[in-house]
Amino acid sequence: MRSFVQRLRHKRHRHNRMRRVRSFVLLCTLAAVVPLAPRTQPDIESVRKLLSDQVKAWNRGDIEGFMKGYWNSDSTVFVSGGNLSRGYNQLLARYKQTYDTREKMGRLEFTDLAIRTISSRAAIVTGVFRLYRSKDQPWGRFTLVVEKKPEGWRITHDHTSSATD
Repeated sequence: MRSFVQRLRHKRHRHNRMRRVRSFVLLCTLAAVVPLAPRTQPDIESVRKLLSDQVKAWNRGDIEGFMKGYWNSDSTVFVSGGNLSRGYNQLLARYKQTYDTREKMGRLEFTDLAIRTISSRAAIVTGVFRLYRSKDQPWGRFTLVVEKKPEGWRITHDHTSSATD
């Protein structure tokens, strides 16, 4: 039979073990909820510049310059109009085929941009695009996943939907 002292030690040991388990659970919960990196202005400005550079390239008629905003990888994803394109080269070919003249390209504008950093290496961007062309002005909304790569911030996932007026 256990002595009183042994029972007391066992009870304290169980209490300490439960306290350590609760502390571990709390630490894991905080790690999951608290962002790894605070929202930093330089990152947001870098993402904003990436998009601004894309608009400038588009408006010069420079699709390859516009594409520099995308990650040059087979993992890049573009979703639009029920179609999914995988890979930088497939996306580049799609843009070149769809916008093969300056008239089709028109003048691009991004508005209503909201940039939300989700870590020190990733951000989500939402916004509105509009093309100003002589015969029409197509527009829609987009959601981008932008990641910090060795070459800088790049779009890794683009979901764009066209609106109807």
